[in-house]
Amino acid sequence: MEIKQQKIQKVFERFVKNKQIHETVLFVENTNGDFSYSNGYEGKGRDTPFLMASITKLFTTTCIFILKEQGKLSLDDKITKYFQGDTLNKLHIYKGKEYSMKLTVSNLLFQTSGLPDDFEEGNNNTKKRVIHQDKQYNFDDIIMLTKKHKPHFAPNLDNRAHYASVNFDLLGKIIEIITNSNLADVYEQFIFAPLELKNTYLPKSGESFVPTIYYKNSILHRPKFVESCGASGGAISTTSELMIFIKAFFGGKLFNKTVFHELEVNNKLQFAMFPIHYGAGFMRVPLSGFSTLFMGKGELIGHSGSTGSFAFYYPREDLFFVGDVNQIANSSLPVRFAMRLAMA
Repeated sequence: MEIKQQKIQKVFERFVKNKQIHETVLFVENTNGDFSYSNGYEGKGRDTPFLMASITKLFTTTCIFILKEQGKLSLDDKITKYFQGDTLNKLHIYKGKEYSMKLTVSNLLFQTSGLPDDFEEGNNNTKKRVIHQDKQYNFDDIIMLTKKHKPHFAPNLDNRAHYASVNFDLLGKIIEIITNSNLADVYEQFIFAPLELKNTYLPKSGESFVPTIYYKNSILHRPKFVESCGASGGAISTTSELMIFIKAFFGGKLFNKTVFHELEVNNKLQFAMFPIHYGAGFMRVPLSGFSTLFMGKGELIGHSGSTGSFAFYYPREDLFFVGDVNQIANSSLPVRFAMRLAMA
């Protein structure tokens, strides 16, 4: 085994000793595929389906970029172009002033809207409810729950960003309105068919396999909730197919990758998500700062999911890290895993 593979193997072996880890899969490859490493723990392999959770946001971002390229939307569009007043009314009121009608597609994509995140925020947030029972939420439910929380800042205020899945729920609905199709069909047309992905999908109610997830030591099966997540976190894939997608996303196979140079702005997310920054629909994780005691170099770009999934590109070494640690109790695990792999 060559030195690079040995280093990755050591990180993998150390990581799976974590008491929160019950099963894991990892796939590492460079752009042209002449370097490849994969490993599984407790029966998980490269073709095992897993919940992508928020990695789904990269699919939604892809659709936004494609529609932008087709001239069907602008990131400067105010979202009043797509939603009626009932949806937006009182969605964003900050310090007594309403900003709901001033929100743009860009605010949603860059997480600069200031909107709150019901999944994580509040004493009875969605995450806590989901742990105890499976429940279906529609788009109107998500908007209603968001309106119960206070926004964190006015849009575009001091380049601040706050991670909230509702931003991508709104983007998903915009995609459906523009295309006059459901999101699953748009994903199929824009992503799955061009990349020939056969085992990546948005689950349909009662028809599709939905993998289980771990919460600490308990196994949860939450198909209704997963089906509710759609554009912000509802897709299912395998590491083999997710590797194909993440390479295509950053390699320009689905849209013109010059968009990354046009939209280079990124901002720090809330302290709870340190050290993650957010750019144009994807995470940026610097490896050269305080979080790594200044021992790392470069950055990771991609996304992680609250269920333990991750798909990152490490441009400095031309390596893609894709995998799943399947643990919803600690959403920092996949990012920490990817950071250790890159630093190795």
